Amino acid sequence: MTDTTNHHHEQAIDWLDERESRFVLMADRIWDAPEVALTESTACRIQADDLAADGFTIRMGVGDLPTAFVADYTHGDGSGPIIGFLGEYDALPSLSQERSPVQSPIVVDGPGHGCGHNLLGTASLAAASVVKAWLIATDTPGTVRYYGCPAEETVEGKVYMTRAGVFDDLDLAITWHPGSTTGAKAGSSLAANYVKFRFFGRTAHAAANPETGRSALDAVELMNIGVNYLREHMIDQARIHYVITHGGGAPNVVPDDCEVWHYIRSPKRPEVDELVERVRNIARGAALMTETRFVEDLCSAVYNYLPNMTLTEHMQAVLEDLGPIVFTDEEIAYARQVADAFPRTLREGTLVKSHLPASIVDDGLNGDPWPIADAADLGAGSTDVADVSWVTPTAQINTTCVPLGVPFHSWAVTATVGMSIGHKGMLHAAKAMAITAIDAFSDPSLIAAAREEFANATAATPYRCAIPADVMPRRP
Repeated sequence: MTDTTNHHHEQAIDWLDERESRFVLMADRIWDAPEVALTESTACRIQADDLAADGFTIRMGVGDLPTAFVADYTHGDGSGPIIGFLGEYDALPSLSQERSPVQSPIVVDGPGHGCGHNLLGTASLAAASVVKAWLIATDTPGTVRYYGCPAEETVEGKVYMTRAGVFDDLDLAITWHPGSTTGAKAGSSLAANYVKFRFFGRTAHAAANPETGRSALDAVELMNIGVNYLREHMIDQARIHYVITHGGGAPNVVPDDCEVWHYIRSPKRPEVDELVERVRNIARGAALMTETRFVEDLCSAVYNYLPNMTLTEHMQAVLEDLGPIVFTDEEIAYARQVADAFPRTLREGTLVKSHLPASIVDDGLNGDPWPIADAADLGAGSTDVADVSWVTPTAQINTTCVPLGVPFHSWAVTATVGMSIGHKGMLHAAKAMAITAIDAFSDPSLIAAAREEFANATAATPYRCAIPADVMPRRP
């Protein structure tokens, strides 16, 4: 690494340290006002206003999403590279939690940041802000862009934004996710469709004249039975899960309007399409058996994540150069108390699944950068980052923001990402992302290599958004 490169890295680190209070306050304001998918008006406005004051040009409502925006800053004549940071800020239902190591909701059944997206968007914004300052200070031509992305938890936001073309001109996309350890992510994810099936029947008095009714709830239940039998005849890596979103109003009324929401996942996009058709046939059968009818509402359709190893390995090297995140004794004690609320075997299993030694389970926190170990892995979840990864080279990292081995989408995460543990991981991620972008602006060969890898990976299977053009985003 040259002296100039070292100086640029040190600049980014110093600038982030100088601005720490700005970004911590932003993360905490978003934590204090959790908003579920597609309702993130407060978080969206906090971030858009901050970047507008910082000199970015703001485009609101991109992709027909009221809580999505794009912030641009271009230095020079526009001939330089365009590098984007992906942010998220949606919370999860029923994960309200005090800043306490003991489970204690602020609002019973209220939303909470049980996946740390209050940190996620803020770190990406912080990286964009620092890179903008670096472009000016070094008189480097280029465009830095921040994407305020809603509804990651329902894998909608970035899919509609991708369909709208807002990522098409990017040279690279960079993002991250809060984790229980630190390292670059090289594994894939499941492609998925999120689909609601709504059945319509005929009401009747359930005791006096049930023979005249046609139960939409019967159709929902029969559909679910059919889907459960389908599990025997699909590949092991596929996943289907569902909730009944509406099951009727009263037991003595045959319900005429009921709905079930299915998540249908598989490793590759064509496999999902095939599996969806099999599920659709089951819905047809349920409607035929109950003499009802149904309509299908596609909420989202997402690809599997396509890692770019050129960019991923570079981000891993940056994390190793940055070194560990240092936590205090008080933070470690807090993390241990949170972790102890979950069975030890659960936490050990989570670590082993992540290619980490079970022996660290009692450490509470670990801020060390761990080597890439998931390059051959297929994660069981889905993310809308995947669609971005099919239109431009994309890489993501994790940094330590939560205790070792605790499950995400739990109160334990909410309890940790609203205080100093989460703040430290967030700022570390911002530094790593900013440095990666600075390296790419400084070294055209990094962008060229990443784009060559991307072109080879997508040559035979170019991206086509799986959401039809006439399907519009949900309105909550």
